[in-house]
Amino acid sequence: MRVSDLPPSSTVPNSSRRRFLRGLLGSGAAVGLLGGATVAQSYRHGVTRHTRPLPGLQAPLRVAFLTDLHYGLFIHENNVQGWIDATNAERPDLVLLGGDLMDYRTDGPPTPLLAQLARLRAPLGVYGVWGNHDYGSFGYYGNRHYGSKRSDWQARREELRVAFAAAGVTLLRNEGRTPRADLHIGGVDDLWHGQPDAAAALAEAGGRATLLVSHNPDLLPDLLAPVGLVLCGHTHGGQVRFPLLGAPMVPSRYGQKYAMGWVTGAHATPAYVSRGLGVSGLPVRNLCTPEITMLTLNPA
Repeated sequence: MRVSDLPPSSTVPNSSRRRFLRGLLGSGAAVGLLGGATVAQSYRHGVTRHTRPLPGLQAPLRVAFLTDLHYGLFIHENNVQGWIDATNAERPDLVLLGGDLMDYRTDGPPTPLLAQLARLRAPLGVYGVWGNHDYGSFGYYGNRHYGSKRSDWQARREELRVAFAAAGVTLLRNEGRTPRADLHIGGVDDLWHGQPDAAAALAEAGGRATLLVSHNPDLLPDLLAPVGLVLCGHTHGGQVRFPLLGAPMVPSRYGQKYAMGWVTGAHATPAYVSRGLGVSGLPVRNLCTPEITMLTLNPA
């Protein structure tokens, strides 16, 4: 969620984001935001728990949703270790990862991150999707943080998919899996830099309960058919929020509509937008605690 990584303003209204950051960094507010309180908030995660029905389920299901790890510049192995410990303590049946797993340019696999993800314990498996910062890490685009664009970014994406698979994480790019007879999981490509196709991800769902993972919640209004539940990240809840005002910056064409929490997509599809775990742009959060989302889903 870095200003320089946003699409053109014709796609996302980011000019206000730039003005806000410039004003923040050029004023006394920067001292406050970069002080201990907001930096500390960036590294204190919590577990949010929700219970709701999911049509098609034949038995209860416990799902852990972790998104926006942003391993790299501000997030290191010890941070990820704490998140994995907290997730395993919840004893989920299934773990889903919502993208932006990496946030740095590397020519090799993110070994410390993979070592921690390999510790996840879930009998139905660990599945995830790519996000826009993952594409920066592949070298799909360049900037001051990622360096120059790589011509071999697609090969790099495939190398990393294989590396994550070896660590027990299956990355879904417009495809699905059936980890249980009554459940289909779909994952779509990143909205900004990939080619998301929710219909392809859910094509083999049949009459099963459906869970769809999309890094970016801006996909929600464009769903072509109802989905049992969609899980998203990307927004960080705005990362910095203020009483009454909310989040001055949300990387969404819909403003604060999909900033965080329970929202509704096309065809009355329920969706949850997580505040995520990592940080980007600045290592600060305010009134926007990083979260691991635990969902207890019951037969409808």
